[in-house]
Amino acid sequence: MWRALASTILCLAALGSKVVAQTYEAEAGVLTGVTVDTAASGYSGTGYVTGFDAADDQVAIAINTATYGVYTLSVRYRAANGDKKAALFLDGTGAGEVSLASSTTFTSVTAGKLLLTAGAHTVTIKSDWGWYDIDSITLAPAALPPATGTFEAEDGILTGNTYIDSTSATGFSGTGFVTGFQAPGDSVAIIVNAPSYAVYTLTVRYRAPYGYKKTAMSINGSPSGEVELPEINEFTTVPAGKVLLNQGSNIISFENDWGWYNIDAISIALAPTPPPHKANKAPVDKLATWEARSLLKYIQNKYGKKILSGQQELEYIDWLKTNVGKKPAIAGLDLIDYSPSRAEHNLTSHAIEDAFAWDKLGGITTFVWHWNAPSGLLDIPGQEWWRGFYTSATTFDIAATLANKNGTDYKLILRDLDVIAAQLKRLQNKRIPILWRPLHESVAAGWFWWSAKGPEATIELYRLMYKRFTEHHHLHNLIWVWSSPEPAFYPGDDVVDIIGFDSYPALGDHGPVSSTYDTVISIVKDKKPVTLSEVGSIPDPDLLQVYHADWSYFVTWNGEFINDNSHNPISFLKKVYNSTYVITLNEVGNFKYLL
Repeated sequence: MWRALASTILCLAALGSKVVAQTYEAEAGVLTGVTVDTAASGYSGTGYVTGFDAADDQVAIAINTATYGVYTLSVRYRAANGDKKAALFLDGTGAGEVSLASSTTFTSVTAGKLLLTAGAHTVTIKSDWGWYDIDSITLAPAALPPATGTFEAEDGILTGNTYIDSTSATGFSGTGFVTGFQAPGDSVAIIVNAPSYAVYTLTVRYRAPYGYKKTAMSINGSPSGEVELPEINEFTTVPAGKVLLNQGSNIISFENDWGWYNIDAISIALAPTPPPHKANKAPVDKLATWEARSLLKYIQNKYGKKILSGQQELEYIDWLKTNVGKKPAIAGLDLIDYSPSRAEHNLTSHAIEDAFAWDKLGGITTFVWHWNAPSGLLDIPGQEWWRGFYTSATTFDIAATLANKNGTDYKLILRDLDVIAAQLKRLQNKRIPILWRPLHESVAAGWFWWSAKGPEATIELYRLMYKRFTEHHHLHNLIWVWSSPEPAFYPGDDVVDIIGFDSYPALGDHGPVSSTYDTVISIVKDKKPVTLSEVGSIPDPDLLQVYHADWSYFVTWNGEFINDNSHNPISFLKKVYNSTYVITLNEVGNFKYLL
């Protein structure tokens, strides 16, 4: 549900003052199995709806809200035959029940809160425990909670399978916690009262007894990334990054992602202004070429002031020029088809030639290597040889390989490294510095074979590559980029120049990726630049500045991520590439000879 609201970015600061209560008469609704009556006195309008005596009897009442927000729903009714219940539906989706206490006269009851977008909706009241009368419904802006800084999940609006629990676990705050996150659409939306328009740090109090989980977060209807919830059997807190909130009413929602967890409460605090960055070190390779040293210095000089734009593959850079009018500062290229186990299938590559051409235009080049496993390719339907960089498509075991340095597979590792080094040497011979990003996305999930056996094997392989390239092949034109947000996989300050993260948020989420930014900054203690080494959706440059999320550069992935007008609509791309905060190719300047 919340992702459907991705494009709705609204100011809620004046919700309570500008939107007034509005009443809708039941007799004006669409009736099914019920009738309009006037026999009882005390009703409003021209009558009331009665005859709720069968399972499908209902009245559907059209409403219209001027502003996105949380509303309190009240039902005016009469229940002359004892206590009753009515089932509520919002736009066809179940929204709980309302208890109708016995009353021989028309009276009102609060039926709960609804999260509504601006525009038309339908509230349906359906027979449950029947034989009652419905006169009207009233919507009013929900009252703001006190601006205490902590807001309980059980006070929020629940959707889908979520429900309030207070018995299955102890240690929660307030009167309970929200659980039942098990299917798409299961969510809780929490009203937050912020004292001022500002950036806040957000903390989530949760419990995840069934393993590592994730929850998708939205701020005022706009997707705002994921919050990682490490496994724990008792309630604890986790930082959820920074959020930009309006003064007064805001809605922070959490939707099922990797399910089966509990949300207890959230807390906000004004985010402090970050201190100046300390990323001013020379390259980790003491013999780095003049051009490589200059490139790193160039990135450090821009870091925190502007962001360098990047795009994967030259054909999509040409697409940007045609459709947006500008080219990025950085071209992303891939050495994938130089992998010997792909060359054996007669694949060839022009990636090095592309780098030559891009360098002549004055652009910066970054290389990734989707390293096809040296051996053990399954080559069966769905796990073909050309998918050999995925763990699922190979039996290659990097831990076992590294443990047997006299084995055949270890020799194949060295063979592959030597093949790639020869290609990178061609770039060094042309005095082209490279942002070199090997073994990317090394995470515990292990979807690539180089991280499938855990951090120790991954780090050993990375350091083997570093030593083989710098000492054996005398490659010194590389700036070493590590792209993983998981501290356990970090190979060390002595072999990493830049740390990055590959960001693929929900469709329509152009947030600043601030939570992960804080994570990777902490890994290197803010002593190295951080980058969005791959992105699906580009972060909004305005939000990057507001949040102080000082990513040094981004590289948008190819294919649908750049040209489907969905992940990054052309109107948004034009905003990005024309932002004074974003450096494009025509603004790069001479990055090779700053020293």
